[in-house]
Amino acid sequence: MHINKISNIVIIGASGSIGSAFVREFIKIDNTKIYALSRSDTNLNNPKVINYHIDIEDEQTIIKAANFITEEVSSINIIILATGALCTGEITPEKSLKQLSINNFNKLFAINTIGPAMVAKYFIPKLNKNCRTIFAAISARVGSITDNKKGGWYSYRASKAALNMIIKNLSIETSRTHPSSIVTMLHPGTVNSRLSAPFQNSVKLETIFSPEESVIKMLKVIDGLTPADSGKFFSWDGKQIEF
Repeated sequence: MHINKISNIVIIGASGSIGSAFVREFIKIDNTKIYALSRSDTNLNNPKVINYHIDIEDEQTIIKAANFITEEVSSINIIILATGALCTGEITPEKSLKQLSINNFNKLFAINTIGPAMVAKYFIPKLNKNCRTIFAAISARVGSITDNKKGGWYSYRASKAALNMIIKNLSIETSRTHPSSIVTMLHPGTVNSRLSAPFQNSVKLETIFSPEESVIKMLKVIDGLTPADSGKFFSWDGKQIEF
């Protein structure tokens, strides 16, 4: 992957399947310093990796994490936002109107939409203004209104569609202050993880990626992006997804 000579990289959600795979791939690249941010312990022990606490539902922890990083380095080159939730112990995707719940909407919007917006508020200003930088959020194809052919999954679909709008807005504003920035959304495919495990029976086995496979594909997509692609939504195979 082409990155700057010395890159300060932030992975938010670094204890998750996709987030930890991003960390492991960036470790392989020379001249990288990786800040692995997570609500729980990442267990990623490597001289290149600095672990730090963040909870995207708690604005104060976002502020502290952003300040901690910029006390150590002057700017950030790459930010990967690999957080998200589809199910919790109490929440499962809705199949019909009668299953809608205010609590479900509040929880998934807090994690999938509001948290990422707050991360952007405090981290995007810390991107390097003098070179190509990346802010990439993991979204989901089911958040595409155009692509929605099956319905259902109301709160998850809506929270990801809202995330896509947040990222689109960010790309427009960020282009004014960071003209070489790329602010984008990425669909990782169906990844063998806790999030997708309950739904893998309906997916062809050959289309289920390991976290490492998905991340390698997404890094290839990131590597080919230019500032003209900022604000767009891309699948793991490099194809643009319509909103």
